[in-house]
Amino acid sequence: MIITLIGYMGSGKSLIASQLSKEINLPIIDTDFEISKRNNRSIGQIFETKGELYFRRQEKEILEEILATHENLILSVGGGTPCYYNNMELLNSSTHTVFLQASVSTLTRNLLLNKNKRPLISRISDEELPEFIAKHLFERNIFYTQAQTTIITDGKTPEEITLEIKEKIFRQDYT
Repeated sequence: MIITLIGYMGSGKSLIASQLSKEINLPIIDTDFEISKRNNRSIGQIFETKGELYFRRQEKEILEEILATHENLILSVGGGTPCYYNNMELLNSSTHTVFLQASVSTLTRNLLLNKNKRPLISRISDEELPEFIAKHLFERNIFYTQAQTTIITDGKTPEEITLEIKEKIFRQDYT
């Protein structure tokens, strides 16, 4: 089984993937990490030198490769991955998708901690960030809400979120 975590940047996909991996003993693949490794550059550098369209094509290729060659893992994808090409359809047909849904205020708080490492928001002022996130979420939610499972993350610890994922996917009581 492949469990794919989707959601807006700052929703905790990487953190939850790590926590879930430890608890259910599955490896993690992070598509952003794979793209960075393949290009020998950070995501920010790829956006800056090659552009977003190049990045999205790389994202699609890597996603298809992962889905074709792996059977059991936790897949953490970039926030925009479900929104391009037929990626969400592909993810839903090949994996169990989990949308980590966070409020604009939670996302803003999380993203302000490392805004400079995020190419899509690095040049947006702190004051304008909540409005940008709200607009972006509105555009992306049509894709995110197609996930097979939704977990509202606001006010929950990584352990609580992980437990809820396990309960919903495996329909077992882990308490």
